[in-house]
Amino acid sequence: MSRSSLRSRLRWLILGVIALVFVPLGIYSMRRTINEVNELSDGRLAQSARTLQTLVDDIGLPALQRHTVESGVVVPITAKSTQELVLHGHTYESEVGFQMFDHSGRTLMATGNLTMLPPPDAAHPGFQNVRLGRYRWRLFTLPPTRDGVVVRAAERYDSRRDISMALWVEHALAPLIALPVLALLVGWAVRRGLRPLDALAEKLSARKPGSRDTLDVVEAPRELEPVLDALNSQFTLLEEALERERRFSADVAHELRTPIASTMINLENAEASRDTREADVALSGARQSLAALARRVEQLLSLARLEASSRTDQHVDVDLLAVSRTVIEELAPLIGDTDVELDVALADGSLMVRGNEVALAAMLRNLLDNALRHVPAGGLVKLTVQREQDEAMIDVIDNGEGIPPERRAAVFARFHREASSRGDGYGLGLSIVQRAAQMHDASIELLDSPFGRGLRVSVRLPLSRI
Repeated sequence: MSRSSLRSRLRWLILGVIALVFVPLGIYSMRRTINEVNELSDGRLAQSARTLQTLVDDIGLPALQRHTVESGVVVPITAKSTQELVLHGHTYESEVGFQMFDHSGRTLMATGNLTMLPPPDAAHPGFQNVRLGRYRWRLFTLPPTRDGVVVRAAERYDSRRDISMALWVEHALAPLIALPVLALLVGWAVRRGLRPLDALAEKLSARKPGSRDTLDVVEAPRELEPVLDALNSQFTLLEEALERERRFSADVAHELRTPIASTMINLENAEASRDTREADVALSGARQSLAALARRVEQLLSLARLEASSRTDQHVDVDLLAVSRTVIEELAPLIGDTDVELDVALADGSLMVRGNEVALAAMLRNLLDNALRHVPAGGLVKLTVQREQDEAMIDVIDNGEGIPPERRAAVFARFHREASSRGDGYGLGLSIVQRAAQMHDASIELLDSPFGRGLRVSVRLPLSRI
């Protein structure tokens, strides 16, 4: 099913609106005009009757009776003359007439076209409609004069119908002729008005993939400026997202190369070795490389999940203290293997924040994991989750080597790893923490540890307004 074009829709909508406005107005105007014509015809009919009545009053009934015969005077209706046909093409003489009656109802005078019309009822003067033969007549009867003479004027409805038809043709012919011309003009105007859209389509078609050039339509109308701004904004965001993905893919390929290569070397050594002890050592190295690879993939997937769940409409009320206890339970085996003391100080009750539970758990997990990997055996890591005014405060403090102030901004970059770190970390922990903090409009600071050495990571989140 083919869809109509925007030009076609605009053209028909404009023509439809014009018709919707002017057709009712034309019909209303036509009806008003016809009513005026009918009133004018009735007034002319009444005036003719009163003129005749005035003449009768001046002549007097005796004088009028002396000049009339028993059956009355019949005024003949002449046929159309050749001159009338040439000059006018029509005559209305046969469509009008009059009658005069005395007090006894005898016809005194009448036109030839009304001789068959019976006398009127003098008790009911005024306008009335009658049918005589195959024609309808409009009659106007005056009350009797002082001599008892009744005057009646008549007009055939043919004349009114001819005038009405002429008016209908005059009113309808002009719009019928103008409508096709108007359609052509509207189509031309719509095409000209939508020319900026054609220019925009041409620029979009000519735009090369990966181009950073902004779209610019010469003399773009104001209605098109928001579209251009939105398109340029989306192009910028798309290019930034593609660039991030390209960098991320390159970094992932680089970071995964080492554990994969180490695993392959250890497996090859195990296969080539004839000494069981050497083979066990090689397999143990391969196992460690695979564990390192698994952890690196897990962190990458965690970071990808954070990127995918960044929409604020997925945020709900989350108890930060419950999330903290869950994360501590998950990291309990790792804490036992590192020979590091973990001191936990959690607020009483609950601490509700508005956020994503998975992202908050990832942030806490990576904060603790990062601290545990930078603290030597026998060291101390302290986790504090407390309320401070209208914010939730998370502090992770350690007494490890710490990070010099001039290098603290760089540790949030992906795959950045400090030389003092130990274990199988790959520089994604603080990047995940920073991304989770951004999702929750939280602030994150790297400060000096109050233990005299080490690092303090402080995160502040707005509390939920319940």
